[in-house]
Amino acid sequence: MEAETCKRELVIQIPPEIVRRESENLAHRYARTVRVPGFRPGRAPQDLILRRFRGAIREEVAQTLLPKFFQDAIKEQQLSVVGDPRFEDLKLEDDQPLTCRATFEIYPSIDVGDYKGMEVTEETPQVTDEEVNKVLEQMQEKAATFEVVEDRPAADGDTLTVRYEGWSLKPPRVRIIDSREGIVRLGEEGTVAGFRENLTGVHAGEVREFDVEYRNDFPDPKLAGKTIHFVVEVQAVKRKVVPELDDDLAKTVSGAATFDELKNEVRKNLEESHRHEAEVAAKRKLVDALIDRVKFPVPEALREDRLDEKLRSLAIQLVDQGIDLERAEMNWPKLRTDMRPEVEREVRGMLILQKIADAEGLEVTEEEIDEAVCELAAGSNETPAALKTRLTQQGRLARLQSSRRNQKALDFLYRNAKVVHQPGPV
Repeated sequence: MEAETCKRELVIQIPPEIVRRESENLAHRYARTVRVPGFRPGRAPQDLILRRFRGAIREEVAQTLLPKFFQDAIKEQQLSVVGDPRFEDLKLEDDQPLTCRATFEIYPSIDVGDYKGMEVTEETPQVTDEEVNKVLEQMQEKAATFEVVEDRPAADGDTLTVRYEGWSLKPPRVRIIDSREGIVRLGEEGTVAGFRENLTGVHAGEVREFDVEYRNDFPDPKLAGKTIHFVVEVQAVKRKVVPELDDDLAKTVSGAATFDELKNEVRKNLEESHRHEAEVAAKRKLVDALIDRVKFPVPEALREDRLDEKLRSLAIQLVDQGIDLERAEMNWPKLRTDMRPEVEREVRGMLILQKIADAEGLEVTEEEIDEAVCELAAGSNETPAALKTRLTQQGRLARLQSSRRNQKALDFLYRNAKVVHQPGPV
């Protein structure tokens, strides 16, 4: 095999007496369950069973014996196999050894070299007044209230509570959108232009009918490229009331007693966030340096599995955004090809961190796994126990454990690095 790959081949040879014994055991089992004309169940001679079901028995013998003898062979040769082997060139003749060629990949031998004391620059950006003010404005917006407007028609910046339904234009008219309640924010980016244009100037209690033409690339496939006739009843017109940036706001949105205290808290939080981001970037530099320095072949199976995982995640994200994958005309093969170099670097980094974890004896405890599962469960509708069971059944709990172990290796690498702190750009 090529030294530049992780691919290996192994010729498996199973002695004829073991093949014969397994065939006879299978024939005995077949005799108890299959029907053979002229014989009562379980009474057909073994030789007849072996001849009559020759193909099926041989196939089952191979499926039973080959994995076992393959595992024995790789254990004897102390090989660490990636994924499942592919069995080819199967030969099985009467009173002859069962022979087969197994093709598989192994984990590469990795010499990380000296990974302690690596030098890395860590730039921490300075927190600007503009950043602080932006966060305060976001808090101000979140603390906004809505007051019912009765003395004027709806205008930009107002929020309408409506009940609406949508109909097709062409006869026979069909209700495409069932009657439902909704919110229309006039003048806000993202609000469909037809709603903004036709609902500006309304009063509560009015009913308006109008047509909306949706563009072909509209995210909702039920509406994309169609013209819908809407019937909209305006239930309420409300205006946003944004509080002042003062002590009252500070008490409302935080535990601070004054606005100056709130401002200082925001600045400290931003500084901590910047420090964390700078640390993450420094860790990434350390791994990138090792990836560039340490040379070894990457198992194709690991790379392609990671590609599959990333493409599945992308597909799920697109569906969650309301995008019809069949109509999106995604060039998945090209996307896979484009992503392959980046994913190979990612897998290379994972293997290096695993090697460091091995060398330093880093392990993940059951308590740490449970903590990680609880963090994942907090963002879902599952209990930690149910999520852990599902991850175990799907074989993903081991992946979570490996990820946490690699994170420990990365933390170790950073703690033992020569970190040169520099102020980042303002």
